[in-house]
Amino acid sequence: MSSDLDAALFAADELLLVPEHLMLRDGPATGHAVLMAGGRFRDVGPADTLIARHTHLTPLHLPGKLLMPGMIDAHHHLTQSFGKSLAYGEPSEIFRRVWVPLESSLDDEFVYMASKLAALESLRGGFTTVCDAGTRAPGDIGAVAAAVQEAGLRCVLGLICNDGGNDSTAADRQAIQAHAARFLQQWSDAELVHPSLAISVPEAASDEMLAAVSALCAEARTIFQTHVNEHLASVERSVVQRGKRPLELLAQLGALGPQVLIAHGTLVTPSELVLLRDTDTAVSYNPVASQWKGNAVAPANLMAAMGIRFGLGTDATRSDAFRLMDAAEAAQKLAFGLAIGDASSGGGWTWFDHATHDGARAIGLDHLIGEIAVGKAADFLIVDVDTPEMCTSVDLTWDLVRLGNRDQITAVFVAGRLRLWEGWPPDWDARALQHQLARVAHAAMDRAPIVRLHPTAAEHRRLTVASATSTRNPQ
Repeated sequence: MSSDLDAALFAADELLLVPEHLMLRDGPATGHAVLMAGGRFRDVGPADTLIARHTHLTPLHLPGKLLMPGMIDAHHHLTQSFGKSLAYGEPSEIFRRVWVPLESSLDDEFVYMASKLAALESLRGGFTTVCDAGTRAPGDIGAVAAAVQEAGLRCVLGLICNDGGNDSTAADRQAIQAHAARFLQQWSDAELVHPSLAISVPEAASDEMLAAVSALCAEARTIFQTHVNEHLASVERSVVQRGKRPLELLAQLGALGPQVLIAHGTLVTPSELVLLRDTDTAVSYNPVASQWKGNAVAPANLMAAMGIRFGLGTDATRSDAFRLMDAAEAAQKLAFGLAIGDASSGGGWTWFDHATHDGARAIGLDHLIGEIAVGKAADFLIVDVDTPEMCTSVDLTWDLVRLGNRDQITAVFVAGRLRLWEGWPPDWDARALQHQLARVAHAAMDRAPIVRLHPTAAEHRRLTVASATSTRNPQ
């Protein structure tokens, strides 16, 4: 894929890169270059100008390559990713039967290994930043932080602050809030870890805790994450228990705002969309989660038209940014566009933007990441576009959404450092980690009190064939 290039060429702290295509905020440009130094983009513009301006550097020409911003996963669960194949065919709310039992059985060593493997998957898929919604695993969340830092992945790391609901004690609430404040302070100056607070779902916390955690995040200028209006069952439970739908409850408590990122938002009424817009609350749109286990698809095109901030999230389904953009477009067209004759369904650029700079806005990091611009962190991809699929391109942005593939990613940089070269890290043994986790993962899954309702594909085939045979040949 990159026979004329070598990873060693990218080892310097200061690089003048001249790709064939440079993806700027307004679209792709040719004849441009970027200067990267100290982990940031220091100069961006016409190649001839930059080469003349920085004569102490030898330009590194990248024919057939696109230099583009690293993509952003606005909703992940790093400690669930290793068990993703447990979710196939399962009905909604699998967190109750699969994820909570699974994560609760993990020790710190396993959390570290699982998180580092998930970070590797994200980097391989073109993500340079993930927003982790928190783990229910016991022990110190530092195991997750250590894993992402060692892998070189930027991470908004959520600390879960559930207190169990309105029956919690004042002492419990005070202890959780104190722990949350210490966590925010502990990671406030880290390069790759950006602290966040999370409540799994609004019903898992008291009214006081929901308001307090949101206020803590507003004060610390970080984000408060919670799963909202994802499944019919949770919406109905909220109405029964609290008299309000989850999003309405947060609004009533004053817990919405620009510091808030709600996950999913698939079941939103017109008035709730207005609430999101008027409070500047952000959403993670998770189309693959809707395909795999959801009750609905978030109206992301409508959100875009209304000016509601949102990013694209995987929800730990598959860490492939190109397939995520494709799913984002396809889900909108199938759920909404076909019935009204909307052949464009976002025009391609919508999904690229929300995977990059608009995704950065959603997770509160647009001051730092999301685009190739002077002063921003050098989180970027070098992508091979000299391929049979793209050699006749007339619309590179839309091609990336529909045709892009992670095997085209030559290099992944985060904070100016080369983290992946042709799919693998140059400075640590990813295959050894992969094999180590594979040896212990099934034992961990067997230990956890998981309840699966759907058989494996092979068993489902056997049952289906047996049923069809008995129907055709009754006794």
